[in-house]
Amino acid sequence: EPFAGWFAGRGWTLRAHQAAMLRAARDDVDALLIAPTGGGKTLGGFLPSLVELAQGAAGQGLHTLYVSPLKALSTDVGRNLAAPVQEMDLAIRHEVRTGDTPQNRRVRQRRDPPDILMTTPESLALLLSYPDAPRFFGRLRRVILDEIHALADNKRGALLSLGLARLRSVSPGARLV
Repeated sequence: EPFAGWFAGRGWTLRAHQAAMLRAARDDVDALLIAPTGGGKTLGGFLPSLVELAQGAAGQGLHTLYVSPLKALSTDVGRNLAAPVQEMDLAIRHEVRTGDTPQNRRVRQRRDPPDILMTTPESLALLLSYPDAPRFFGRLRRVILDEIHALADNKRGALLSLGLARLRSVSPGARLV
């Protein structure tokens, strides 16, 4: 609880790939999530983070970073993540940071990071360029990379690769999904 009740209330059961993501988190390893469209990939990617945060990790700094090449997708995922957080009454703060994020919110996010942050490769590169990046990313446990095939062969992909290498140095315990 509250996850079992939330799933049951929707008539859902945990899918194999969602259970695999929970095992990967428990085993503290990187994971690749492949599932059909409409198969609950987004929830599968976030479920380990939601469980860890609900069990007491919330409010201690940035726990999960979601990176998408599309700022609209980051915004949509943020909206979709709001449903389980609200419906289970989880004390988890999640926010979006893109080039459209107002300056005052960006300053607040750096000063007081949310538990989960949805962003783009460009915003990640900017966050990593600040002198306080080790503090900001110091408690990071999970990095969820979405739609990375769209970045595989271009400059944005190279930028993301550099960002991930820097993340590994400031957050060696973070796992990639």
